[in-house]
Amino acid sequence: MISAGEASGELYGALLSREIKKIWPDADIMGIGGSRMKKEGVRLIASTSSAIGITEVIMHLKEIIKTYRIAKNALVDQKPDVLVLIDYPDFNLTLAKKAKRAGVPILYYVSPQVWAWRAGRVKKIAALVNKMAVLFPFEVELYRDAGLACEFVGHPVAESINISSSSEELKKELGLDPAKKVIAVLPGSRPAEIKNHQSLVKDISEMIHKEFHDVQILVPLVSGTGFTIDIPSYVHVIYDRTREVVACSEAAAAASGTVTLETALLGTPMVVFYKVSAITFFLARILVSVKFASLVNLLSDREVVREYIQKNATAENIFREIKKIISDNDYRQAMKTELQKVSEIMKDKTASPRVASIVGEMAGWNPINA
Repeated sequence: MISAGEASGELYGALLSREIKKIWPDADIMGIGGSRMKKEGVRLIASTSSAIGITEVIMHLKEIIKTYRIAKNALVDQKPDVLVLIDYPDFNLTLAKKAKRAGVPILYYVSPQVWAWRAGRVKKIAALVNKMAVLFPFEVELYRDAGLACEFVGHPVAESINISSSSEELKKELGLDPAKKVIAVLPGSRPAEIKNHQSLVKDISEMIHKEFHDVQILVPLVSGTGFTIDIPSYVHVIYDRTREVVACSEAAAAASGTVTLETALLGTPMVVFYKVSAITFFLARILVSVKFASLVNLLSDREVVREYIQKNATAENIFREIKKIISDNDYRQAMKTELQKVSEIMKDKTASPRVASIVGEMAGWNPINA
């Protein structure tokens, strides 16, 4: 059973399911997920939530409670060989209590951000979970110090970045002029993120177009999302091709999240921004204890890319940094060098195949081709 509570976790659940099916084609995988997990053969018992932040979770509370009841009943009635929890800590740790009482082994894949806030959850997790599979090397020590088996498996996005086409070829594929430069503006993948950032996207795009009239401005979105305000006609909104967009871009303005790691792995210089509701930000200032918002800076343990969060996330600040990236070659090359160091951290790590093997080890399954 795989419990993936939101969009990025659902993708990791889909990649994991694919690898499990490669080794054990007859495995019965049930879970909380979405269309990608279903496509990989998962028997869905409930759908993921798009909730983020404090206020957004409150809005989805009824749906979340219903999903928990379905998952709890499935654990008791069907008793899976292994429960795989993917991030989404408040929901998944509640589910873990039920699984532990039912005698179901638990693998926690994608750690909650205990290094950022509510560090006391490490002890809670250690009391419930059998093993951690974490995405970042600095997470390992936190869990091992608590006596919990933990392995750094790498990040799932690293295993699936396989773009070999040139920038010019990618531009042609996307229907663009291959001779003109591209700047990407990435507002996030969740509807709430897009809503929070859409005015910023519009203002940044207008500034770029005014200063660099020949630059092509691309905004990648995922299917099922969109803007509720008018975006200038010279902005190319492209669906489900985020990596191709980033790979052919001279620079990117990216909402903080997994996409900043993807952008780093693709070697595209960037500036990072993020806005949330006022209540969520107020609580985050009290609770969050890390210096940086972006994965790039967290992995580097210093500011490699500029971050503009909440009131500092203005179009003027973000555009100024974009302009510096594309106009100052020394600055640009220095950033690219640092991004390459981030790539080295993930080198030779293939998260999904390794986690599939861990699932088999915990379940006591023998590989079909062994």
